[in-house]
Amino acid sequence: MSRLKTLYRGRFAPSPTGPLHLGSLITALASYLDARHCGGQWLVRMEDLDPPREEPGAAASILRSLQCHGLFWDEEVLYQSTRAADYTSALTTLALDGLLFSCDCTRAILAPDGACLGQCRARQTDIRGPHALRVAVTRGCQIQFNDLLQGPQLSALGESLPDFVVQRKDGLYAYQLAVVVDDAAQGITHVVRGSDLLDSTPRQILLQQLLSYHTPHYCHLPVITTHQGQKFSKQNRAPALVDDDAAHNLRCALRFLQQREPPPALITAEQILAHAIKCWDLSRVPAAMAIPAATIGVDT
Repeated sequence: MSRLKTLYRGRFAPSPTGPLHLGSLITALASYLDARHCGGQWLVRMEDLDPPREEPGAAASILRSLQCHGLFWDEEVLYQSTRAADYTSALTTLALDGLLFSCDCTRAILAPDGACLGQCRARQTDIRGPHALRVAVTRGCQIQFNDLLQGPQLSALGESLPDFVVQRKDGLYAYQLAVVVDDAAQGITHVVRGSDLLDSTPRQILLQQLLSYHTPHYCHLPVITTHQGQKFSKQNRAPALVDDDAAHNLRCALRFLQQREPPPALITAEQILAHAIKCWDLSRVPAAMAIPAATIGVDT
């Protein structure tokens, strides 16, 4: 079935750890254009699950920047901090199905990737103190899906990322659980995001299967990197976008996505977006994991 004839609900889901930068704008713009080109809806969700990492005022700053760049969303912004009851309900379902176990293993005895090595599985009734909740992943579990940009994917989840966390020791809900519950609740059909989240997708698909949720279509974009190969992020000191330069910023993002250049006569964000929606072509986006900022003339 044509993507244009399929009910489309996409989303952009930033974490409020800092202001919008070019890397996050690229993701927001691609998800927005894909949704609008397909005649679909585009939502914004604020992934404010981790208060210690949040920057005061960042959520409002991100939303203001999106609006300054002409990226207006459908429906109200969903804040994950308001969704505890729904995450708890999902955990209860998994627990009743015998799919969770408690883990009080310290970092010193976990695998390098944070996987539990099973030392706590045999003493579940003795665990009393702070502990994480993990999904019990069978050793032979494999997840297959077709990424709309990166192509066919096969993950030996039971070997590479077994028994992952769905609730942390500090009681906070894990990203993998929250994003799955929220995508289902919002009826998300298409997830367009950065390639840095590609290895999260098999875990999310497994949770969707365990919770009897629909699996969206996934599209993982190349991330923009510094000359040192680091992804643009607050931790790597990516500069905040200057909202007054919205037209310039959008042109840079479109150039990164290798879309058709808007004519010079188009000078406002609204004019540039109207052209970009009409001309959006996902097949023009490089099927790469990362692209240096220097390729589009951005100095890092």
